[in-house]
Amino acid sequence: MSSQFSGKSVGIVGLGRIGSAIAKSRKLNINYKYYANIIDLAANCEILFVACALNREVLNALGREGILINNGRGLHVEESKLVSALLEGRLGGAGMDVFENKPDVPDQLFGLDNVVLVPHVGTSTMETCTEMANLVIKYLEAHFKNEPLLTPVV
Repeated sequence: MSSQFSGKSVGIVGLGRIGSAIAKSRKLNINYKYYANIIDLAANCEILFVACALNREVLNALGREGILINNGRGLHVEESKLVSALLEGRLGGAGMDVFENKPDVPDQLFGLDNVVLVPHVGTSTMETCTEMANLVIKYLEAHFKNEPLLTPVV
């Protein structure tokens, strides 16, 4: 049986661009509780949005009723550990739009009723495509003017 997300406590790991966008859905007069330790955060929420790397301890702390939403880029969740946690019942469910070896998805995830898999289509909106095209133009302009990169990866 599935579980609805409304009314659940939500944790956000990683407040970069993606995590901050999720956090902007904040309701007025509600303060976020900060956890200095990711294990404590996972142990005190029912749904965990992941926008940075995590490990098996976090999956275990999230627990049998917990749901992991991996919506970041790159290797954030070691899929073999996620599959094990789901198959062994240590994690309640998962929602993913990014995968370790994209476009390959572990076969075990397809048969699970507590997993939602969708293609990574976050950049498929008209606005985002336009923004990316504009960024390419700005990069080319900066390159030919010998100016620094606009969004360097550090």
